[in-house]
Amino acid sequence: MDIYFILEKLLLIVVAFAVTMFFALYETLAERKVAGFMQDRYGPNRAGIFGLLQPVADGAKLFAKEEFIPDTPNKVLFIIGPAISMIVSLLGTSVIPWAKEFHFGDYVFIPQVADVNIAVLVIVAILSMGVYGIVIGGWASNNKFSLLGGIRAGAQMISYEIAMGLSIIALVMMTGTLSLAQITEQQAGMHWNVFFQPLTFLIFLVCAFAECNRTPFDLAECESELVNGHHTEFSSMKMGFYMFSEYVAMFFSSLFMSVLFFGGYNYPGMEWVSANVGVNIANVLGVLSLLAKAVCFIFFFMWIRWTIPRFRYDQLMNLGWKILFPLALFNILLNAILILVFKW
Repeated sequence: MDIYFILEKLLLIVVAFAVTMFFALYETLAERKVAGFMQDRYGPNRAGIFGLLQPVADGAKLFAKEEFIPDTPNKVLFIIGPAISMIVSLLGTSVIPWAKEFHFGDYVFIPQVADVNIAVLVIVAILSMGVYGIVIGGWASNNKFSLLGGIRAGAQMISYEIAMGLSIIALVMMTGTLSLAQITEQQAGMHWNVFFQPLTFLIFLVCAFAECNRTPFDLAECESELVNGHHTEFSSMKMGFYMFSEYVAMFFSSLFMSVLFFGGYNYPGMEWVSANVGVNIANVLGVLSLLAKAVCFIFFFMWIRWTIPRFRYDQLMNLGWKILFPLALFNILLNAILILVFKW
């Protein structure tokens, strides 16, 4: 195998990891700043200018906290649980297309770690593994509140994965491909899938909230009744891994929705910039466009958290099984009719 190919992929992995962790780190600050703004208060503003060093201080605090392992016969699983959550959250960005090809003379650089032709299936498989970290951590904690949180998370994520997968089927029927690179290319020139698949986007968006355990679907860590749920017995960086895995998952979900429905790295005028300014400049702006769309989704996640109260668990399950599941099936039928009869 070409050494330059290996070095290119290693560089991409390091850069994708660094960008993901940077966003996850400062999402913790943005969460508290947005909460402060919506509640008419300042939020963190002591560590650094405008509180920009607050995430660094929080990370140092987590590293410095005492490591505590409860009296449980499953100490290995207690350690593995948060590791699984963190690893699974980071895997998704490996198939995200960040931009078109960069050209440096005769050398072509593709800013995508793995351009697989079944990338959508890969991501669905990765998302389905996310529940293991929470369930294992909750069960291994030897705590009834943690166990209940793990059970809730397992039932919730399995329920909403079905509607999410069915919604993606409708999108794949229209695009005719499982490759994220091809799906992104088809949306060039503002032909964004959200205009053609609004119902699919709505179903996927609701399911994304449930998959990320975000309010109003944060029943796994419901502080008011489960004392923080599956987090209860965790401290130091194991607690940090669970916390950061949620923010990493939120960043990845925002990227994924941007690629599937909002054109990914495509932006208005991209062809003109490429023809008149340069291909590489247009691609750099494409990366920034993708990140800007992800930031908008991240803000939406946070806005919803401080706007809508938490569901009861029966309401959450009713929404997943009695509303989203039939709606996703109807959406597939509707798309099949549009494709076969009206050549959609």
